[in-house]
Amino acid sequence: MAETRVGTSPSDPRQPMEPDLSLGELLGRLTSDFGDLVSTQVELAKVEIKEEVSKAGRGAGLLTGAGVAAHLALLVLSLAAAWGLDEVMPRGLAFLIVGVVWAIVAAVLMMSGRKQLEAVRTPPQTKASIEEDVEWAKNQKN
Repeated sequence: MAETRVGTSPSDPRQPMEPDLSLGELLGRLTSDFGDLVSTQVELAKVEIKEEVSKAGRGAGLLTGAGVAAHLALLVLSLAAAWGLDEVMPRGLAFLIVGVVWAIVAAVLMMSGRKQLEAVRTPPQTKASIEEDVEWAKNQKN
């Protein structure tokens, strides 16, 4: 058991935590602590990346829906234009209205999908945690 000096607090960062440990023991502990730190950071990154990939998947799904809706709009608008030119009757106008509705649906899905993809960002907790660890390491040198 390591002794603490008289008049010092064990939480005092200017004093060694365990002054009786050899250099080899200190290096072993440092290696172990560093390994634990890296493992923790990797796990945190995995969790955050999984969340971001999920957001990207939802955005990609919306964009896929926009693509399907755009395809249907093109099909219906093409039919409406063809029938409208062929018959020049109200039936063509009806198909045109349906086509415009599909175009609006496609536009809404596209904007929603783009918004979802723009929301995907780098993992903030991992970045903040690494910055804290770097600060801690810098303070340990002093």
